[in-house]
Amino acid sequence: MNRFVLDAEYLPRRWYNVTPDLPEKLPPMLNPRTMEPVKPKELEVIFPKSLVEQEMSEDRWIRIPEEVLEVYRIYRPTPLIRARRLEETLKTSAKIFYKYEGVSPPGSHKPNTAVAQAYYNMKEGVEMLTTETGAGQWGSALAFATNIFGLKCRVFMVRSSYEQKPYRRVLMETWNAEVIPSPSTLTESGRRVLERDPNCPGSLGIAISEAVETAVKSENAKYSLGSVLNHVLLHQTVIGLEVKKQLELLDIKPDTMIGCVGGGSNFAGFCYPFVKDAMKGELELIAVEPKACPTLTAGEYRYDYGDTAGLTPLLLMYTLGKDFIPPPIHAGGLRYHGMAPSISMLVRHRVIKPVAVSQHSVFEAGVLFARTEGIVPAPESAHAIKVAIDKAIEAKSKEEEKVIVFNLSGHGYFDLKAYEEFLSGKLADT
Repeated sequence: MNRFVLDAEYLPRRWYNVTPDLPEKLPPMLNPRTMEPVKPKELEVIFPKSLVEQEMSEDRWIRIPEEVLEVYRIYRPTPLIRARRLEETLKTSAKIFYKYEGVSPPGSHKPNTAVAQAYYNMKEGVEMLTTETGAGQWGSALAFATNIFGLKCRVFMVRSSYEQKPYRRVLMETWNAEVIPSPSTLTESGRRVLERDPNCPGSLGIAISEAVETAVKSENAKYSLGSVLNHVLLHQTVIGLEVKKQLELLDIKPDTMIGCVGGGSNFAGFCYPFVKDAMKGELELIAVEPKACPTLTAGEYRYDYGDTAGLTPLLLMYTLGKDFIPPPIHAGGLRYHGMAPSISMLVRHRVIKPVAVSQHSVFEAGVLFARTEGIVPAPESAHAIKVAIDKAIEAKSKEEEKVIVFNLSGHGYFDLKAYEEFLSGKLADT
């Protein structure tokens, strides 16, 4: 049997908070005006009180509201699948499994936090959420969630992705969201960027600035973030908790867990329930990023802004600098200058191993996966596939029977333009 699907009774009822299990206390966010630690009340300008409480929480387990579970049940639990055809093609002695998050309505892992965030905002009377999106997966997820809970949604989509992925925009608009290419002329931060470079391809940092500015200046609106912060990563742990149960039921212990990283949400959701095992040396956790945006492998570990305009609190993290604008690679969700502080700390303590790979090798891996397993992966997810293949080949050369598990965080059926460029030999290897 290749496909391992849990019954609904195994759907996690609590999110796992990694904060109390980190190697040291997580340093505080800093207020961008005073450079003093941020107080909870200051965050409530852009986030609802309930999410601020989760952001600051030291509780290891946080209950998932029943209203959120009802929406999760549309697509969760998600399957854990053994990639036997890929194994056979590679002639590897390793066993390869993947958790498939592409079965959600928007096609990725992102609704795990979008649904929770929309719910908490709705409960506190918020009428509109603003956000940014790179490849469009986060924007799609938030549009899906706000539509369910009756909220308005305004999405600033990085211009390069807006042009590369028009059907992501259509999907968001189908769920009642307003989608704006970023940088735009609607905000002060967007106009400043366009004055310097009218043809700027945009970045997640710029789009975050526009979304935060809009939320602060709009009546009864809040900002919603798809990655990086503690409460976002917390919501994603339903992925790893399900994987842990699935592997236990199969009586299998993983040797390697792999996920792609941009801001860190899918990687953390997949791997954090295994962090304590990794700390004991029982398995390795590998975070894969693009060479075009090598935050963990080439960035500095320091305090930096989460956005380009400097409107957000500063975080202690690996960063390429808030003004860094990556090349317009197709893995738009990985084009972020910074990294989640908790992931950054775990990389710093060598609990997580970062790896950077080229765009061309990523699409080679994505096509091989599609031709063996049948699913066309999102370019972001194909980063994890690339390293899973490398680890399987390494196991073959050493004749080791390793268990490799990776997170297939989303499908790539809105990314076929990128695959067309690769298959026709026109894809740049930035």
